[in-house]
This record gives sequence, structure tokens and C-alpha cells, in this order.
Amino acid sequence: MINNKTLVAYCHDYLNVAAFDDYCPNGLQIEGKPDIRKIISGVSANQDLIDAAIDEKVDALFVHHGFFWKNEAPEIIGIKKNRIKALLEHDINLFAYHLPLDAHTTVGNNIQLAQRLDIKNPEPIGDTLVWQGEIDMTLSQLSNTIEQALNRAPLVFGDDNKSLKRIAWCTGGAQSYIEHAINIGADCFITGEVSEQIPAIAKENNIAFISAGHHATERYGVQALCQHLSQQFDLEHQFVEIDNQV
Repeated sequence: MINNKTLVAYCHDYLNVAAFDDYCPNGLQIEGKPDIRKIISGVSANQDLIDAAIDEKVDALFVHHGFFWKNEAPEIIGIKKNRIKALLEHDINLFAYHLPLDAHTTVGNNIQLAQRLDIKNPEPIGDTLVWQGEIDMTLSQLSNTIEQALNRAPLVFGDDNKSLKRIAWCTGGAQSYIEHAINIGADCFITGEVSEQIPAIAKENNIAFISAGHHATERYGVQALCQHLSQQFDLEHQFVEIDNQV
């Protein structure tokens, strides 16, 4: 068991939250009961995940995508009201960690994806959120590896027989970061989503591009974080998958 304020302070330090200028608040977004014994993790704080947390009678819910994003309407109405009301009525703490959970070198989304794809020598590219590493396979083989690891077929742009040695990746909606991959001479860039202009940019720069799913590529950081917390503070933890094809 741990106090919710103590847990916030620990996560703030462990994830180096202060180093990030994010699009949302990181940490305790909705305050619930003070003592935490049982937690659930999930990718996004939608109603289905909140309902699962209620059904499991948890003390806290940890997500990668929480509430209160910059440029969204500030009013607490509609589905935002329903979600927040459900958490408050059941006294459930909502913890959300966005960019700090992408970047962390142990439990972060990028390193966790690298481990599942068996990428060698993974490391960030400078001070960016984009990572680089080494593999030895064709584009077709990498596509198959991703499908098996993430349980969904990725969108692949490039020659199936292209030989890949150096790759770059960034989980989530990071398609615009392809320039970082191009600048280091990567053979392939992996991210979660794709925009209309990206296939042409990839083709004209002779780099393969893989859209493996925003949700699918960001399942693993929040799980790893909560597994760490469960071991550190003797908490009961489970991950709940709410399927999302994007």
C-alpha cells in the first residue's frame, strides 16, 4: 500500500517529469482515495477502461493518454463529464504520463517496443523522442515480426525485399518525425500513424515507413511502469486492453 501523494512524488522523480514541456499535465489528474493497493493500467482513459477499473474495484488507474490536453475545450461537459464523474463517484485516482513515458530508458514506450522487436543497441537520437537501433532483416521480415509482436498487421510502405540494418522509431502519432530518421540515414522508420504526405516523403528519401498503430505501439510503457510500481510498493496490478484499431 502507498499514499497517492507519495506515489505521485515517486513517479515524478522516476520519470523525470520536470524535464518535459508536454501537451497535458503529467501525474495525478483526478484525485481519489488516499491509500492505493490495487491498480489497473491501460492506454487511454476512455469510458470502457474506466468501467473496467470500477468493475475491478481498483484504487488507481494509470494511463498514457489522460485528460486536459492543450487546445481542447476546457468545459467539463459531455463524455468528459461522464468519465470524470465515474472516477470521482468511485473514488478512483487517475494517473497519466505522456511524453515522460515515451522517453524513459527502462519502462518507456520506445524502449519497450525495441525489446519486443529485438532491436539491437537501442538509444535516443540526441535529445529527441526518436530512437535508433540495429536489425538485420528485410522489410517483409520486419513487418511479420511487428504483426506477431503487436497482434495486428502494420501498414508498410517500401520494397518488401529492402534490406534493413539501421532503423529509427517513435511510438504513437510521430509520423512527422520521419525527418530525424532520414537525417541519420536510417533504412526504415516505424511509428504508430501515417499522414497522406508520408508515403511520398519516404519514397523520395529511399526510406521504408511502417505505421504499426498508435494504440498498439503504446501498450507497453504503462504496463512496464505499473509492473515496476507493483514490485516497488507491493501493489496488485493488471493491464486492461481496450481494443483500438488506430
